[in-house]
Amino acid sequence: MIQSSYIPWRGYFDLIDDVDRFVFYDDVQFSKGSWRNRNRIKTPRGLAWITVPVRHKGLAQLICDTEIDFGVAWEERQLGQLREAYAEAPYFRQALSFLESALARKFRTISELNVFLVKELCAYLGIRTELVTSSQYPVQGAKTERLLALLKAAGATAYVSGPTAKDYLVESEFGAAGIELEYKSYDYAPYPQKWGAFEGAVTVLDLIANCGPVARSHLKSRTPNVSAVTN
Repeated sequence: MIQSSYIPWRGYFDLIDDVDRFVFYDDVQFSKGSWRNRNRIKTPRGLAWITVPVRHKGLAQLICDTEIDFGVAWEERQLGQLREAYAEAPYFRQALSFLESALARKFRTISELNVFLVKELCAYLGIRTELVTSSQYPVQGAKTERLLALLKAAGATAYVSGPTAKDYLVESEFGAAGIELEYKSYDYAPYPQKWGAFEGAVTVLDLIANCGPVARSHLKSRTPNVSAVTN
């Protein structure tokens, strides 16, 4: 269960591949300057941001309600950024086609755009995990309480979390609820990549542009997930 992100990095897809059901946690607060509406690409001049402009109306605004701002012409500029960065990559056309198809649909919200792209990319990567949104499970509460309510509503017996959540999850409550908890391991080998020293914290489109049909073989972490002690 993770907030939707804009064409996220390979670790996001590795986590999806680890589980039976993945929940886009989209009925929570949208945060400005986050991965929700931007990501990075690798260019001849180093890392660069690609960003989807959104209409941010207040702190309480949810990700699923955050509208894309089409008042500025950003789509062609962004496609141009990808062409410049990856034109020399062997599978550039495959990578670009995902973004071209998604942007042509003019999705209303950033959540709709993100979910569409992740589903398309999962199909390409051979990931068959069930993908749902948190709004399908109308539960109450906050933080660990709400997370556990969502997991129970989804019939979960185990939960794979991102490693940074260890700082705020109440692990003992998972044990009490009969739900196993483990933290995702993000430990990846480099893959062939243009423009100097390897950079891993980039959109998965970088992996596809450089590796194409064998991208899946570069998807998995080299070390296993870490089980939490919940007693």
